[in-house]
Amino acid sequence: MTNFANGRLAEILLVEDNEGDIELTREAFEEAKFRNNLHVSHDGDSAMDYLFKRNGHENSPTPDIVLLDLNLPGTDGREILAEIKKNPMLRRIPTVILTSSSADKDILETYDLHANCYIVKPVDAAKFIHIVQQVENFWVDIVCLPSEHQNIELAS
Repeated sequence: MTNFANGRLAEILLVEDNEGDIELTREAFEEAKFRNNLHVSHDGDSAMDYLFKRNGHENSPTPDIVLLDLNLPGTDGREILAEIKKNPMLRRIPTVILTSSSADKDILETYDLHANCYIVKPVDAAKFIHIVQQVENFWVDIVCLPSEHQNIELAS
């Protein structure tokens, strides 16, 4: 189990096409001084390449957490979530939906696809930063996650 108290940096994949939200997320992590490596995919296709270690991402670390926007260019967030949760090597990775949509249809659909939680991005920058910090605090400092090595063993 991983709780990052051992000093290992949390590997976080942010899948987001909005540069403003990417910068706010970076700022939130820096302000909170969380120990992480933030990796960013700007569209769904590059996120799939990162997750499945292809097209230049062969040596990328498997993320400990995925922060996933729904409405993306290329492969959309719902498709990415479905691929993560059906893959034995990836399905245990907490996948947090972080999106501007508050539509009931989107919320229900993503939980049906086994999202770990659904968060609507606030419009206010300070609130956005606070929410991102709370997400990382919960998933990095509080929750015990399986390590990448354990995921591989259990999937075999």
